[in-house]
Amino acid sequence: MNEITKKQIHDKYLIAKQKGVNFYPDIIYKDIIISFSIFILLIGLAAFVGVSNEPKVDPNDAAYIPRPEWYFLFLFEFLKFIPGSIEWVGTTIIPFIGITILFLIPFIDKNPARFWKKRRLAIGIVGLTVLAIIGLTIRAVMTTPQQPELSLASSLSEKIIQGQDIYSIHCVECHGVNGEGGEVKGVAGLEGTLIKAINNEDILFTHSDSNLYSIIDRGLPNLKMTPFGKGYGGKLTPGEIEAVVAFIRYTWDPSMEKPKDVQAAGALPVLKPGETATYSTHIAPIMKRYCVSCHRSGKTNVQNYFMESYEQVMTGGDHGPNVVKGNLKSNLIRMIQRETIEAGKPMPPTRELPKNMIEIFDNWVVNGAIQ
Repeated sequence: MNEITKKQIHDKYLIAKQKGVNFYPDIIYKDIIISFSIFILLIGLAAFVGVSNEPKVDPNDAAYIPRPEWYFLFLFEFLKFIPGSIEWVGTTIIPFIGITILFLIPFIDKNPARFWKKRRLAIGIVGLTVLAIIGLTIRAVMTTPQQPELSLASSLSEKIIQGQDIYSIHCVECHGVNGEGGEVKGVAGLEGTLIKAINNEDILFTHSDSNLYSIIDRGLPNLKMTPFGKGYGGKLTPGEIEAVVAFIRYTWDPSMEKPKDVQAAGALPVLKPGETATYSTHIAPIMKRYCVSCHRSGKTNVQNYFMESYEQVMTGGDHGPNVVKGNLKSNLIRMIQRETIEAGKPMPPTRELPKNMIEIFDNWVVNGAIQ
């Protein structure tokens, strides 16, 4: 740079300095406007985009696809090009060199010109760095498998309802529909075992939620209760166990008030005068509460009679069809009427269905077992 150019730059600097810009209120005002705009942006993102609802951390969930925050995606994508034996080079050495180069740019490129076209070295280094980061980020997004969508409870009500469904599948056969316990029947390895009730103050007032969680998670080996947590060989995730605990607490603890929407969702169907029972509206909810715990896939002590779908209920089992449209002598009706027949013993095995539910089954079959 020659002396004439230096003098021109210096003169412009002096003129700008004399004119000046007041820090208060000019600069303060601009800072407030920018800060408030960013604040509004963050509020908008939180309100309309939100944070993705993911399950609780589960070290035993091999299906979970971990991923870093978006601003670190490029670095983790870069590691795919580094062999595992020298991974430390990609995680430490290369990032250190890159940051050092960016730090030294002002000392490497001492060009006093401010116009970007005259700062080709600095602009080139930073531009290539930004392009590399953008490219690696895009590649990471495109190559990372999508996380499987899960149905997660986002509110207390949803958690209680989810817990009720899980309890109906995994717990009813031993603890009873209403947590009343009693003698276990029809469960291999537990036949004749007496189970204490879990729906009373002796249990709920003396066990915290964390205690109940641990019992479900790890089981009670001396009392023949198997563990249900995945970490101990069971099938339930931490979130599902929490849902079961919420269901137990808000259903049977008299000191807790169950949300009204949960009361409506958990209520069993009632057949109105003149109404015709259907499988989807009346039968399925009853079976889900009373039957599916034993009559589901993976159970081998129910003569292969599963009740997880309309087709299974109608034609499944070793003695199917167990439901014949219009015939109250169908196997299913006879068993819930407490008869012992070739197809099976009285169902449910431990106690009779409430009379109004038996009437619903009769109505359903007489009227053609409508789906």
